[in-house]
Amino acid sequence: MKGKYLGTGRKVQKLKTRDRILQSAQILLGSKKVITLEDVAKQANISRATIYRYYSNIDILTAEAVLDLNTKSSEEIIEEVKDLDLKEAIIAIQEYYNNLTIDHEAGFRKYMSVVLNADQSKKIRGARRKKTLVMLFNAREINLNAVEVERLANFATVLMGIEPFVTTKDVCHLNNKQSKEVLKWGLEKILDTTLK
Repeated sequence: MKGKYLGTGRKVQKLKTRDRILQSAQILLGSKKVITLEDVAKQANISRATIYRYYSNIDILTAEAVLDLNTKSSEEIIEEVKDLDLKEAIIAIQEYYNNLTIDHEAGFRKYMSVVLNADQSKKIRGARRKKTLVMLFNAREINLNAVEVERLANFATVLMGIEPFVTTKDVCHLNNKQSKEVLKWGLEKILDTTLK
C-alpha cells in the first residue's frame, strides 16, 4: 500500500491553500489590528472567492488560526513516530491530539461552536488528524486495500480530538484521564482486528 494512498492534485492543493490561509491569518493576527477575510486573502495572495470557499466568516478563521498556532504540523508528528511500529505510531498520534485537546479544550469547544453556528454549506474544517494518519499510512507498508485504509483513517480520526471528548465528558460523564483511556482502548481494539 506504500505510496498509494495519499492523493495528489485537487485534495493536496486544497490542503496547501488552507495552510496558506491559516499562516496568513496568523501573521495578520500578530499585528493586533482588526482583520477581515479580504485582508487574509490579500496576505495569502488568493482571491476573495477562494477564501470564502474555505471560511464563511472571520470568526471561524481566527478561531482555527489561533488553535493552529499551538498544533504541530503533520510532518513534525510523523517525524516523531517514524521509529515506532504502525500500531504504536497510530496510538502515539491519538495521544498527541488527545493531549492537545485537553490542553486547549476551551479553544477547541469555542471553535466547534463557531463552526456549528456558521453557514451550513461551508462547514469545512482543517482535518489535521486525518491528514497526519494519511501521511503515516502513505509512508508505511499496510496489508489493506485502499477502501480499508480510508475507513481506518476515518475511524481512527473519530477517536481523537475534541469531538470524542465532548461525548465522553458531556454524555458519558468521564474525566480527561478516563476519556483518554476509553478512546485509546477503542482504537487499540480496532487496530488489533484490522492490522493482523
